[in-house]
Amino acid sequence: MNSRIQKINHPELIKRKIQLYIKREDELHSVISGNKIRKLKYNLKAAKAQNKKRLLTFGGAFSNHLLATAAAAKEHKFKAVGVVRGAELAHQDLNPTLSKAVGFGMQLRFVSRDYYKNLTQQNAELPPEINGSDLYVIPEGGANELAVRGCQEILTEADEDFNFIFCAAGTGTTMAGLAKSIKAPQKLIGVASLRDLSLKDRIADLSEQSEFELWDEYHLGGYAKINSAYIHFLNDFYLQTKVLLDPIYTGKMMYAIFDKVNFGNFEKESQILAIHTGGLQGIQGMNKRLHRLKMPQLLCE
Repeated sequence: MNSRIQKINHPELIKRKIQLYIKREDELHSVISGNKIRKLKYNLKAAKAQNKKRLLTFGGAFSNHLLATAAAAKEHKFKAVGVVRGAELAHQDLNPTLSKAVGFGMQLRFVSRDYYKNLTQQNAELPPEINGSDLYVIPEGGANELAVRGCQEILTEADEDFNFIFCAAGTGTTMAGLAKSIKAPQKLIGVASLRDLSLKDRIADLSEQSEFELWDEYHLGGYAKINSAYIHFLNDFYLQTKVLLDPIYTGKMMYAIFDKVNFGNFEKESQILAIHTGGLQGIQGMNKRLHRLKMPQLLCE
C-alpha cells in the first residue's frame, strides 16, 4: 500500500529554490484516507483475531477518525459505536461528518465533555448499554501501538533522499510511526494542530525516539481555529497546485512550511516531503461554520 509522491510547483518555492513534494496518503481510500487507513490496519486485524463483533471509538463532532472507523467497520463487516464529545449535540441536527458516519451504520452515543474526558484520559467505565465482551475499543484518534505500527509503513525506500519529512500532529500517533521509520540524517518535523503541552512527550513515548522537532506555533489558537489569512493561504495553495488541504491538520502543516520558506529557514535546494494525512471530508463542515461566522469559504472540488 504505497502512495504516490507529487511535486509542488509554486511561485514561492521556485523563487526560493526549494523542492517540495507531497506524499498523497489522502488518495489511498475514498473515505478511510491518509493516516486513518494506516492507524486502523492492525487494529482491524486484532479485532478479527479476537473474534470481536463491534468496534468502539471516540471523537469530536467533526472527527475524521470517527468517520473512517465507521467506513472501515462496514467494509470489514463489524458493527460500530462512536462515542461523541458533547451531550448537547444529541439535540441538534447531525453535521456532515456525523451524518456520513451514521450512513455507514455507526451508532452514535453523545456524552458530556467531562465524561468524555474521563473515558479517554482516565479509563472510566463505558456505559453498560454499549459495553460488552464482543467490543473492540480503539482509542481517540486511533492512538495506540498498533496504529503506530501502521504509520511506520508510510515511508518507503523511495523517500530516503528527502532532507526533511513533515507531518501534522494531533494525537502524535502518525509522528511516532514516522519517527520509528525515518532514516538518518533526515529530519522529522511535526506541526501541532492544537495547543497540547504534553504532545512532544507523548510522541517520544509512543515512538521511543527523541530525534524530531515539534513546531507548536501554528495551531492558530487551538484545534479547528481558523482566520481569514489562513483561509486565503489554503485557497491560494489550491489555485496554484490543485491540491486540497484540510484546514485542521495538513493545512496548518503546509502553512508552517511556507512561512519558514518565506523567512529563509531552508537552504536552497532543500528536499522536503510533506505527508498528506487526508481529512478532506472536514472541509464541508468547516464551510458551514465559516458561513455562520460570515467568513470566506474554503475552495473545494
